Amino acid sequence: MTIGLIGCGKMGTALTLGAIRTGVLSESQIRVYDPVAAAIESIQKEANLAAASSLEELISSCDTFLLCVKPFDVCSVLEKIAAASQGPENALVLSIAAGITLSSMESSVQGKARIIRIMPNTPAMIGKGAAAYSLGASVKSEDGDFTEKLLSSVGIACEVKESLLDAVTGTSGSGPAYVYTFIEALADGALLEGIPRAQAFQLAAQTVLGAAAMVAETGLHPAELRDRVTSPGGTTIAGLRALEDGAFRATVIDAVHTATAKAKELGQQ
Repeated sequence: MTIGLIGCGKMGTALTLGAIRTGVLSESQIRVYDPVAAAIESIQKEANLAAASSLEELISSCDTFLLCVKPFDVCSVLEKIAAASQGPENALVLSIAAGITLSSMESSVQGKARIIRIMPNTPAMIGKGAAAYSLGASVKSEDGDFTEKLLSSVGIACEVKESLLDAVTGTSGSGPAYVYTFIEALADGALLEGIPRAQAFQLAAQTVLGAAAMVAETGLHPAELRDRVTSPGGTTIAGLRALEDGAFRATVIDAVHTATAKAKELGQQ
């Protein structure tokens, strides 16, 4: 298997480097291409990866593709992959493009490639990713196995119905940005109370990390874990009331809903 990374942006780089670090992919089996030279230079600083001088050169030398381009570029790239392919037996494409449906991509390749939609997220870079994927009509069982192995190598992965992938985009795809914003706000609160900035960020980040681990590792509902911290008349319930006064829960729910709607909109452009 020779894998071509098309698009060396943050997500493509995170997934590729994460898989290399866990040994699922080797540097020697990966080739990269991006129209922006600086993007190629950036990923090559992290791994010894061969770069193609053109998209056509990359396509001609690979049989599996990680398609990490903007949604409006997907169909044109797929048409080039299809033109160079002898049929679905020798071309597998994993696309991260938000909103672009399997049926749309399959129309672009006209039966000359197997398509899988994936939605990873940037914590894949450190092996803490949360990803989902949906299989196209012509994929083989081993394609699904490879996708599961690839995504699981950098975190957790689950197969979902394609109709849910936009919601995955709004939840785990965009979710790290929501969490970073919360960490920043939590640290700012500590700063307001006089805790030095470096310690404020250290405490905020570790608090989120520990709380997330409690949910993941105990299997308990977040509400139950929250109740264990919340004493009658105590500091935690006072803080929670302030969050509710600011519509914290509703705002987060709306963020997921809005990001999901945007993913669907991108697929219709």
